Amino acid sequence: MTIARVESRVHRSAFTYGAGAASQGGNLKLRSMDTLLVRVETTDGLAGFGEGFGFTLVDTTRDALDRVVAPACIGQESRDIPALTRLLERRFHNFGRNGPVSFAISAIDIALWDIAAQRAGKPLHALLGDANRPRVAAYASLLRYDDPDAVARNVTEAVRRGYRAIKLHEVALDGIRAARAAAPDHIPLMLDINCAWDTLDQARAFCRAVAGMNVRWVEEPTWPPEDFRAMAILRAEGHPISAGENLANPHDFRRLIAAGAVDVAQPSVTKHGGVSALRDVVTMARDAGISVVPHSPYFGPGLLATLHLLAAVREAEPIEVYFADLAAPPYGEALEIRDGFISVPAGPGLGLRPVW
Repeated sequence: MTIARVESRVHRSAFTYGAGAASQGGNLKLRSMDTLLVRVETTDGLAGFGEGFGFTLVDTTRDALDRVVAPACIGQESRDIPALTRLLERRFHNFGRNGPVSFAISAIDIALWDIAAQRAGKPLHALLGDANRPRVAAYASLLRYDDPDAVARNVTEAVRRGYRAIKLHEVALDGIRAARAAAPDHIPLMLDINCAWDTLDQARAFCRAVAGMNVRWVEEPTWPPEDFRAMAILRAEGHPISAGENLANPHDFRRLIAAGAVDVAQPSVTKHGGVSALRDVVTMARDAGISVVPHSPYFGPGLLATLHLLAAVREAEPIEVYFADLAAPPYGEALEIRDGFISVPAGPGLGLRPVW
């Protein structure tokens, strides 16, 4: 069956994330939580939904989809999804292999996997693996506050809501210490540094300072994010390292893993080539004996597709959930965290349809 139509919409919602008056974090620039929804329809009448990375640049990704990627999809065979995704990547690589065009291609890939699973009459996770988990543990991904009091308050709230692991985006040690004091000792922290440190020595000093705080990983500690050598050195010194959200595609992950740079690979379904790319990264990571915990601070089909992948693979890992309360989530209350878990929809395809 071929692709007959591709449409896009921006789902926009007000949100709160627990920032206080003293908070100065980078997330203050977010005025709404924007999700780029993509609907793909095939000639047999099925429709699937995908999501392309956007946030504050959601209109840029939408423009790339509507003007560049969508027209190239019309009339294309929909059943061999990895082949079509590779075709689009090769056709448009001169527009950038990491950016709005690749984000738009990722959205198409997710929607086609939704359609493929609907056509098979199975939930998506049944096409991706046989673990068949009915629910997946979630970790709270706190936004950045730059205010120890706000960090402690939101960590306390995350624990109250049942989260069993917490990721921070703080760089200052006082905020991290506040989080550690607020969370029970058995709850691990993950520290996303967002490439804050310019030198290996700065990153090393940070990693040493947080040692002993039950830190599962330090995420992307150095600039640029492709500095695999620095991460490999830190890892060799005994510091747990994760990375991946700022890479371009599975080819970059192959180099990341070959460099011995990470304990945890973090592909993103809305950025790196959709479900097809996540499957590739899972395979290469498994061969290397490292973990995959996808980057997924989303609320739409990107979160849902990641959920299905984690429900399918042999290795149980938690799903990242942005610790923000949306006034109007794309799926309503269906993906709420209950006792630290998200239930996996059992219907065909992604199992849910977003507000459209």
